[in-house]
Amino acid sequence: MSTDHRSPARTGIEERTDAKGRTAYRARVFDKAVGRQIRGPWTPTLAAARAWRVDALAALQARTLSADRGVTVREAAEQFIAGIQAGAIRTRSGRPYKPSALAGYKRELTNRVVPAFGATRLRELTLPDVQLWADRLAAEGLSASTVRNVIVPLRALYAWALPRGLASVNPTRGVRLPTGEQARDRIASPAEAAQLVAALSPRDQAALGLSVYGGLRLGELLALRWEDVDLDAGTLRVVRAWDPHARVYVEPKSKAGRRTVPIPKRLRDLLADHRVLTDHRDGLLFCGRNGQTPPVPNTLRGRMRRQWKAAGLADLGFHEARHTYATCAIAAGVNAKALSTFMGHGSISITLNRYGHLFPGSEAEAGTLLDAYLSAGG
Repeated sequence: MSTDHRSPARTGIEERTDAKGRTAYRARVFDKAVGRQIRGPWTPTLAAARAWRVDALAALQARTLSADRGVTVREAAEQFIAGIQAGAIRTRSGRPYKPSALAGYKRELTNRVVPAFGATRLRELTLPDVQLWADRLAAEGLSASTVRNVIVPLRALYAWALPRGLASVNPTRGVRLPTGEQARDRIASPAEAAQLVAALSPRDQAALGLSVYGGLRLGELLALRWEDVDLDAGTLRVVRAWDPHARVYVEPKSKAGRRTVPIPKRLRDLLADHRVLTDHRDGLLFCGRNGQTPPVPNTLRGRMRRQWKAAGLADLGFHEARHTYATCAIAAGVNAKALSTFMGHGSISITLNRYGHLFPGSEAEAGTLLDAYLSAGG
């Protein structure tokens, strides 16, 4: 192997000849910023090696090429988690990460991402690497939702790393994840919802009612205080949520999560009965055994499931109860903007993407309405 320093055409070009007499060429450039050389691939012609060197020199000048390979996935993950814990790294809305989100990111990065890619340089991980890994996770029997939950923290890691120059591309963009071919969330009819509420013990009825008739998330209804409920005005205020993992009160899911929700008569009756039952005028609506903090969600859900099973009724999760609320509100004529506000969605597009197919207004109906309007004006 040799480098010809006498010919300008061969500056920075290495040459080698194998046992069969075939000659190959490789170019190199020097990155002054980090004091290291970058070598290109071996090529069969001098022209190809020179072309690589010209492109590499231009890339160095434009700072799109560097001899610094950067941090590993393990090092980046450690910085990312530490930054979230310190409050220096926040969500896209500028809010601190919720304890449950931090716990989930830390768990998946530590237990799955780092064991798979820890020694890999962050900027060298590719889309095929991530796709093949996701395929393996699915082949190992992980559910579709679990595979997605594993990819989310890796995607967030790159979203943080890209603007800081730690990576140049996000290899999670374009990953095809398994759908699981799962059925859509169950939605109860108004009659079935009433049956499900009635089948519960009096102490649990208001909890389900707040979700199925008020659209509250489980964490939101567990954090409710009587001072947030105005039965006379027929409204309640959602100002916080309960994080059962960290056992602390946190901000609602988004800025739009802080909202005022109308209380329909069925829910007003349930809340009035609950107030009499608990003999409370202040404090939490729902308390755990210690009387100071909300009940454990799994305990509450387990108790409800047992009661429905005894009554021969199908289980309805709190997330499904929230979907039931949205469906009933749409059927009752609540417009998309109002529903988006009542449910605490970050934007109306979330509401339309999830429930748009339920809003009235088929093509035939739209055509009939437009014809009527034009005829009246003509």
